[in-house]
Amino acid sequence: SSKEVKELIQEMQIMAEDIYLRQNEEFISEPENNKLRTIFSQHLFSSAFEKTAKDSRILDKVQQLLGGDVYMHHSRINIKPAYKGKSFPWHSDFETWHCEDGLPRCRCLTAWIMLTDNTEFNGPLYLIPESHKKFVSCKGVTPDENYKQSLKKQEYGVPSINAIKELSKDNELIGVYGKAGTLVIHDGNMMHGSPDNISPNDRTNAFFVYNSLDNKPEKPFGAKKNRADFLCLKD
Repeated sequence: SSKEVKELIQEMQIMAEDIYLRQNEEFISEPENNKLRTIFSQHLFSSAFEKTAKDSRILDKVQQLLGGDVYMHHSRINIKPAYKGKSFPWHSDFETWHCEDGLPRCRCLTAWIMLTDNTEFNGPLYLIPESHKKFVSCKGVTPDENYKQSLKKQEYGVPSINAIKELSKDNELIGVYGKAGTLVIHDGNMMHGSPDNISPNDRTNAFFVYNSLDNKPEKPFGAKKNRADFLCLKD
């Protein structure tokens, strides 16, 4: 409801304005300035977001889709400030979660709530329908602690233009639009990205990544070591 969304926005603003919280590495700024880009683990910093993560309106659907009990692989709030928010290039989350976090299979998905309206102008999610059925392995060696840079601006783990052409040849790209309060669920391997926010309106979404209890992380399948703990929760 609009009341619940308003409460979550207020919680986010409290976290964003806390100078002590901002010192934690879960708080990621934009690549070119100090504006907040992402808050990770909001469900651990805020009881309101923790309650939302366990809300039956979300969790019942997630458990049905994944076929059993789940836990939180990670959570985050992505903030694209009006006129300033930068893009996220094409990527599959599972490619990173598999190669760097060690998730064996794609028994994971992302459930996210639009905390503001998502329009075609304010940097919405774009995706390629049916792309979750194919795993795209990205070329190159991932540098150590690459997440510190990639969370600001992703350069490694990005698919080639040929891969995007192949995935989209039978499926047109689509945008995910909706009013604040809309719940979206997408497969962990869905190829997606988003453009800059060139509108005068913020675009803010809260993401919760759920993983099956039968799919606990192992050693990374394509990196020397795991990413930071807040990107791959073990509890």
